[in-house]
Amino acid sequence: MSESARRLHVHMFGSPGGLPVLALHGVTGHGARWQPLAEAVPELRWIGVDLRGHGRSPWSPPWSIEQHVQDALGVLDRLEIADVAVVGHSFGGAVAVHLARTAPDRVERLVLLDPAIGLDADDMLETAEDTRADETFPDIDAARADRTDRWKGVAPELVEAEVVAHLAHFEDRWEWRYCRSAAITAWSEMARPALTPPRGTPTLIMPASRADFVEPAWLERCRAELGNALTVTEIDSGHMLFLERTAEVAAAVREFVVG
Repeated sequence: MSESARRLHVHMFGSPGGLPVLALHGVTGHGARWQPLAEAVPELRWIGVDLRGHGRSPWSPPWSIEQHVQDALGVLDRLEIADVAVVGHSFGGAVAVHLARTAPDRVERLVLLDPAIGLDADDMLETAEDTRADETFPDIDAARADRTDRWKGVAPELVEAEVVAHLAHFEDRWEWRYCRSAAITAWSEMARPALTPPRGTPTLIMPASRADFVEPAWLERCRAELGNALTVTEIDSGHMLFLERTAEVAAAVREFVVG
């Protein structure tokens, strides 16, 4: 395990004796975002990782999906956990699928929350170019207003929790705590050809009906590959479904993971 992987920052929630769940956030995010969902399913042992280039984990490259997979395996090794359920949101969903294909013996089941897999290359170019521009704020109020605008449908107290956990002060400016280069790389990685979870892996996919990340054609490929091992539950929300519809998502996760 590399030294930077060894130092990945981990947020622990829920029951220390519960079934372990490795939770992988989306691009520009951080592991503490899982707290509301973890509090709604407290019987599980939630392990929320700050992915490389995000939050309080090392920001050093590489930032490829393969590296994120190796980092995740390093976290499991560090915690002496043989196998887990993996929950991935957005880019974290892409990492989760690659993790299951790389180490199927370590992934007991998958929960993919509006996963960002095989996205349109031109859209990802535009998004990556937009990400290159500085995103700084003169004060906390401006950052809060920006997040409120981006997270329509998310409760104000969860926006405030994001500000407290993820906003950092650098000299004369405020910024969200992530490496811009890592984010740009992630948008590129999301344009890679879409893979499905490996055959035989129990998988719950939860598309957000008011977002456009999950392609119907990819869902059909998943159905063909997974058969009865696949459950698809659409959620009436925007992309941040586990913050917008926490109780609904939590109920589905509990039924799928705990039974």
